[in-house]
Amino acid sequence: MSDTENNKDFPLERQNFMFIGIGMLVVIVGFFLMSGGGADDTTSFNPDIFNVRRMFIAPIAIVTGYGLVMWGIIKK
Repeated sequence: MSDTENNKDFPLERQNFMFIGIGMLVVIVGFFLMSGGGADDTTSFNPDIFNVRRMFIAPIAIVTGYGLVMWGIIKK
């Protein structure tokens, strides 16, 4: 068998793997954006846990990354 015949049996192409890889990187970046900002003292309140980066940007990045991974899997 030639390489082209073997390639047609595999359901995912290079473009699919690119979407999956980019999606995984976006998810990882989203989790890094969500991390940090804990209180130094357990008895004090740190309002930095409710900033825009952690409440809006990071979850949007994570959901977008998961969407890219799903798109990479189902795209034909």
